[in-house]
Amino acid sequence: MKKIFQLGLVALVSVSMTETVMAQIGAPFIHDPATIMECDGKYYTWGTGGSPLVSSDGWVWSSEGGARISVGAAPDMIKIGDRYLCAHSSTGGGLGGGHAGTIRTMWNKTLDPQSPDYEWTEQIQVAESLVDEDCDAIDAGLIMTPDGRLFVTYGTYFGFIRVVELDPATGDRAAGAVDVNVAVDCEATTMIYQDGYYYLLGTHGTCCDGVNSTYNIVCGRSKSPTGPFIDNVGRDMIEGGGKMVLGCRDGYTGAGHFGRYIVEEGVQKMSFHWEADYSMSGRSTLAILPIVWRNGWPEAGYNVKNGVYEIESERRGYALEIATEYVRLGGGRGMFGGGGNQANTQVAFQKLEDVIGNWPKGNIDVRVIDYQFRPNQKWEFVAQEEGTLGTPYYKIVIAGTNRALAATAGKELTTVPEFTGAPEQLWSVDQLVDGTYRICPKAVPGTDEKVCLISVGDSNASLGKFDINDVNCKWNLRQY
Repeated sequence: MKKIFQLGLVALVSVSMTETVMAQIGAPFIHDPATIMECDGKYYTWGTGGSPLVSSDGWVWSSEGGARISVGAAPDMIKIGDRYLCAHSSTGGGLGGGHAGTIRTMWNKTLDPQSPDYEWTEQIQVAESLVDEDCDAIDAGLIMTPDGRLFVTYGTYFGFIRVVELDPATGDRAAGAVDVNVAVDCEATTMIYQDGYYYLLGTHGTCCDGVNSTYNIVCGRSKSPTGPFIDNVGRDMIEGGGKMVLGCRDGYTGAGHFGRYIVEEGVQKMSFHWEADYSMSGRSTLAILPIVWRNGWPEAGYNVKNGVYEIESERRGYALEIATEYVRLGGGRGMFGGGGNQANTQVAFQKLEDVIGNWPKGNIDVRVIDYQFRPNQKWEFVAQEEGTLGTPYYKIVIAGTNRALAATAGKELTTVPEFTGAPEQLWSVDQLVDGTYRICPKAVPGTDEKVCLISVGDSNASLGKFDINDVNCKWNLRQY
């Protein structure tokens, strides 16, 4: 059985990598995923019914290494101190013909089922809904505010979305807490905090209908964790408002159950499920995409698709190229060419075969210079079958060749004649919160320091420490 599973996993990886880099690979099958948690070097999430997904790198996921937990629908998790708090619901959602349900919490010191400390505490009921109530106690979402207060949101289409404060020490209801109605016409809500605002994110549209599901993620914001939550055009979510964060993308429908993972300052990821992943038989799968903030609102960013790009420095707008001898093009008359009534003709682009014979055979340095769509400025990105949280590693080669971008000892850059898959030739490419990209080698020979591609002045490129506030660390990827 183990050998059969491994063969199946390899097949799934191969199909996924040839189709897209929009969702996770491996066996990422889940519905209603909890916010992703990291524990002892692994990533964990759980879906409805307590089914687990585990990943050692954040890109390839499967159920191996996880343990089913005793929860009902749509759990969520948050780490508080050195413990993990899980909130989940039992019944509700109109199941069984009524709206009776409960929200419960429980704690664990670890998420690794092999640890001797792995044990869930007794569950505590923190909210409920009655059979004929205008709310369903289902789809819990947790947030810890900057001043240390803990809240849980819950509810579905069958009435109001509510928020109530919890005690961060016990996971129980806070003393004197009151459930507050904050939204309608959505479900699977949670809150995040960003730049002075609390954002309520909910899932709108139809669920559980495979390729015909219309699930989409919307949001509103407030200065208070109890609302009112207003969208970008002034609509209150209690009246059905909500700005779109993500709907569907080609080959994927039904984005739902938002969670946020902050990798570090300037790098944020959103976890969710696709109701139907067309590349995986239309099954519901885990997805992780970058979060981009535009004009104070979150939206789903993009992982880099396989293709040929200009790597453009945000500092000056110059392009990364291999440092080969400049070869002039023939043709073109310029402004002094005259020509009278001669017919226009197409000037030929410079081709790789026209210049590659003059390139050095060994390693070639890189530099940053004006983009002229020359062969030594066109980089092909190809996703690999391993990665980091939410994104694969890429090989980055000069288009039409196997000449690969590589990190060197001393934290410098070069290109090597052949891509071998060595760690210094693998690159993570993360979209940042401002929409630009950070490009980092998996490893640098001789050091464990984490570095990224940087612009040094206007004309040089190197590797250096990432700083979201430093324009030299940021790049744009252009396709023409």
